[in-house]
Amino acid sequence: MTFCQKIVEIIKDNLTEITSLKNTKIKKLDDSYVSKGDLLVQSLVFDFCKDNLPEHVLISEEFAPFNDIEWNEKGSYIVLDPIDGTENFVSGLREWGVGISIYTHGVHQESCIFLPELNEVAISGHSLERFESRIHGLSSSLTKSDLEKLPEGFEYRIIGCSMYNMLNAVKGSYARFENVRGVHCWDVLPGLNLALEHNVNAYVDGKPYKGEMLFPTRKYKILLEA
Repeated sequence: MTFCQKIVEIIKDNLTEITSLKNTKIKKLDDSYVSKGDLLVQSLVFDFCKDNLPEHVLISEEFAPFNDIEWNEKGSYIVLDPIDGTENFVSGLREWGVGISIYTHGVHQESCIFLPELNEVAISGHSLERFESRIHGLSSSLTKSDLEKLPEGFEYRIIGCSMYNMLNAVKGSYARFENVRGVHCWDVLPGLNLALEHNVNAYVDGKPYKGEMLFPTRKYKILLEA
């Protein structure tokens, strides 16, 4: 069983408690929500990581901001989004997910996207069923003005969960997913690395992504396209 498979099993074993915390949302300074469910997933995953990969630096949305940290391109990191799509989670929607990427000495080792309530999982090294689609996934950060500029002739979807959107692009359920506003590394590293593995074109800030570590120092514009 791989490292990410073990993490998936830990989340499954605790899913009833995690989902029982949907009504515990707290608004953060950036107007987004965090819930006790986010914090429980983070605690479960990072406790396991500390025991099994103690030399790795832990990066999570709920640890931000990362002040006074010297980042190293050859360093070892575990990047976690404990609940991506917290707005969905606390609203009773099932389209939320957990994302994790592991880098050792600057080299990607394994990534995972897990959508617990949809019972979907993608892990490095595992096959995925492929689809063909004309759907373009859109980021929920788009403004009304952005939406009015979209070209006609496509099916569009806005779901509000990067893990859900990127997994759909990786398996072909979306022909394309793009975030032009910019997102944090924990939102996109799992999807970017899974895209590379499944021969989906991946771009960061307009340049081909090649599996490098992205740090929580800024936001990144991303595109996945079959």
